[in-house]
Amino acid sequence: MKDERETQATRSAIQGASRVAALSGEKTLGELSAEYGAHPRMISAWKQELVKQAGALFERGAKTAADPQKTIDRLHQKIGQLPVERDFLAGQPAIARLLKGGQ
Repeated sequence: MKDERETQATRSAIQGASRVAALSGEKTLGELSAEYGAHPRMISAWKQELVKQAGALFERGAKTAADPQKTIDRLHQKIGQLPVERDFLAGQPAIARLLKGGQ
């Protein structure tokens, strides 16, 4: 799971860097393709997406954040729910054996 998150983060970083590089116009699509390992059409599409959504990026930053207390309450509720689920599953014979390391 961790590797999948790292891979997704790496892909996002490559997309972001290639978008900015394509937007700057300092290198050709062929050069960017070779550098980032992405097809020139993909880099072009990412650049167009960045140009279209650039305004929305700044609008989102201006919005106020969600109420922190609601977020804390929601997380506390989730923390309380997890032990209940774990205890329920531990009471199931097949799952209890797996939790204890048996087959």
